[in-house]
Amino acid sequence: MEDSLQLEVHDIEVPVLTGIYSEETHLPQPLRISLTVDLACPPHFAPDTPLSASKNYMELKHAATDALPPGVHFTLIEAVADHICETLFLQDARVLKVTVKIVKLAIAEAGESIGVTLVRHRR
Repeated sequence: MEDSLQLEVHDIEVPVLTGIYSEETHLPQPLRISLTVDLACPPHFAPDTPLSASKNYMELKHAATDALPPGVHFTLIEAVADHICETLFLQDARVLKVTVKIVKLAIAEAGESIGVTLVRHRR
């Protein structure tokens, strides 16, 4: 079994054009996005290990925010999750697996979390 490092960025709120119903298709909806990325890692992290041995967390946040194409309507939030996964795989060859959880905030009636979790492995 190979070692891996999990990097996490959770609960980013992002307005995204998504939805299938007419009331959803003209304005961005607030989504709460959480990412877990499995990264190939060195056998040991010493106190002076440089950032290049890991991955900058801001790159994960970028994949879930600024890397989403502006003005593009995603019919399904699954497609939003897939776009984030592909962005992370293209960013760094060390990314082995990406887990994206998306919660649609606008449809919660009593504080519940309604959404999807997509897990993609590097192919």
